[in-house]
Order: sequence, then structure tokens, then C-alpha cells
Amino acid sequence: MNSLMETTGRATSRQTLPGRYYTDVAWFNAEMDRVFAAMWIAVCRVDRIASRGQFVRRDVAGASVLIIGDGHGCARAFHNVCRHRGTRLCATDSGEFAGSIQCPYHAWTYDLEGRLIGAPLMDDVEGFRRDAHPLQRVACEVWDGHVFINMSAQPTPLAAQLGDLPERFAPWGMADLRMAHRVEYDVKANWKLIVQNYNECLHCPIIHPLLNRMHHYLGAANVPSTETYCGGAMGLRDGVDTLSIDGVRRRALLPGLTGGDRTRVNYFAIYPNFLLTLHPDYMLTITIWPEAPNRTRLVGEWHFHPDEIARPDFVFADAVEFWDVTNREDWAISERSQQGISSRGYQPGPYSNRETQLWEFDEFVLSRVQSQ
Repeated sequence: MNSLMETTGRATSRQTLPGRYYTDVAWFNAEMDRVFAAMWIAVCRVDRIASRGQFVRRDVAGASVLIIGDGHGCARAFHNVCRHRGTRLCATDSGEFAGSIQCPYHAWTYDLEGRLIGAPLMDDVEGFRRDAHPLQRVACEVWDGHVFINMSAQPTPLAAQLGDLPERFAPWGMADLRMAHRVEYDVKANWKLIVQNYNECLHCPIIHPLLNRMHHYLGAANVPSTETYCGGAMGLRDGVDTLSIDGVRRRALLPGLTGGDRTRVNYFAIYPNFLLTLHPDYMLTITIWPEAPNRTRLVGEWHFHPDEIARPDFVFADAVEFWDVTNREDWAISERSQQGISSRGYQPGPYSNRETQLWEFDEFVLSRVQSQ
């Protein structure tokens, strides 16, 4: 590829992207720099870091970031890098800091607000000031229980990226829900193929026999895509109450839902890394963590209302099994797509009129990478 700024070479009709956009390392690095490191990305649920000092570590776009709970429903985020000689501070994925963060190399120590509070042998260095060497802060905000970070130097507020989504999804009371199950998937496919697969159901009769029994594959009511998300809702077939292994709902409806929200499932891809699936009785979230042009780590989490979790007869395996089966079908076909796109025989093909969201997502990525 001669330049990241070259055009895609796509014809006037809506076509898939050339293969290099799924295989080229330079393009992948540009996506990480201009999409993942420039936008708000979902990192965890706030209840995962509910106590002061609880943390998760997220590695993406050439950065490692610590997201630390403040004990009051908010969080702070810092680059996981000591200000002394650049050592990675924390090697574990999650845990709890007991009041401070200490570098394992020379014991520089920081409080949970990122201030340098201990720097051995530095007091005798002329001009040295601890307050000049805090941890490098990363912007961090919480939306309805979801924690987001933004590595931009001067990020716009999270609300600007979310648009109308907070109002649209308020009835689900997402902040009240709690995780009951978590699965990580290692998928040998480009991250964009994961998003595209999520945003169409034309493959459902072929790939998803179980899901196809729950939805009519042409039944999606999509909302107009924006520069930061796409999605829509699908009604459940007659006799299906939710997406479970048999279509039976074994939990109460989420208390804030009324009308049609009780009989459909919302599927929204919030760019760049958050897949949000809202059911009448639970929430499934998938966060996307690109690791290479042909490899993506995915984290799926199932969340339920705490009143249901507290019941002695609480059941969630039916929802987990349904989506674990369906997800693995999606990941398998995404890997086969990656294999085909990576081969010499691949040429861009036409999108149908029912794949508009996929083309719009392509345009989102191209505009982000090529505009800088």
C-alpha cells in the first residue's frame, strides 16, 4: 500500500473494502491510532471496580491503561507506566490497590489519584519536584454503569459520542444490572469483521439455526446510523419471550420496560468497540480488543437485575448457553471470512440494500483514518 491516504478504489455501487484493509499492518496501526486511541472506548462495568482501589487493566492501541474505582461510582484512569524510567507498573488484569501504586523496579509510589508520593533517592536531585511527575492521566467517564476511557489529549465529552443513546436506553436501567457470567473469546479475524457480522442477520438462516427460531431474519427495524453508532431492534417470534436456549423467559421483565420493549431485542454497535444487546430480562455486552489485523479478543458479559440474582431459584445458564452457541457460530464464520479476504482470490463484492449499515460502518472507519 503506497499511502494510508489513498482512496479505496471502490466503485460507485456500495462494495466491500479491498482486502488490505483487513490484513495490512500499517492500516491496522492507523486504525488503532486514529480510531481506538482517539475515541471513547468501553472498558468495563463500574461495579467491577466498585471499591476504592479496585482496578482493571486494559491494553489496546499500543497503550496499557489502569482504570481505578474511587469508591463513589466513578473511576480514574492512568497510563500503566512509571514516570521514572518507564516500567510497566502493573502486570495483572485486575485486582485492588491497597492505597497506593508502587513501581516494581525502583519503588516510585503513587497515590490513587496518580500523585507521586514516594521517589527514593530523588530528594537530593536539584530541582526535582514530585508534583511534576504524576501518572499520566487518561480521560474516564461513566455512562449508566459502563466505564469508558479516551486517550486523546483533549477529548470531547462522552455525551457527544453517545448522542441520543442515554435517552433511548434509559428504560433498561443498565446501571442497576449486575454481571453473572463472563467469557473471553480469541477470534482469528479482523475486528471490523466482528462488527459487520453483528450488524446483519442475512446469515442467520444459514449460520444460526437456534437464533433463527427466535427472530425472523428480515425483521430488523434499524435506526439511522450516526458517526458513532448503528443498530436497531428485532421482534421476537410468536411463543418466544426472550433469547434463551428454548425461548422461555425464566426471569422477570426488567422493571423499567413498557410496551414493545418487552417483546424485542435491541442490537447496537457503539463505535468502536462496544456491542450492546438489550433483552426484555437481561443485557449482554461484548467489548472488542483488536490485537493484530487478523486477531481480536472479545469479552462477553451477561448482566441481570439484582432482584433476580438474589432469588434462590435464579437461573442464567439458559441465556449464557444461547449466546455462547450463537457467538461461537459468529466467530467461526468471521474467521472463514478473514481467510477468504486474506487470499489472492478475494475481490470486493457488492453490498445488498439490506447491508447498508455495513457500508456505513466502512465509511466511518475510512473517514476516521483518512481524515488525519
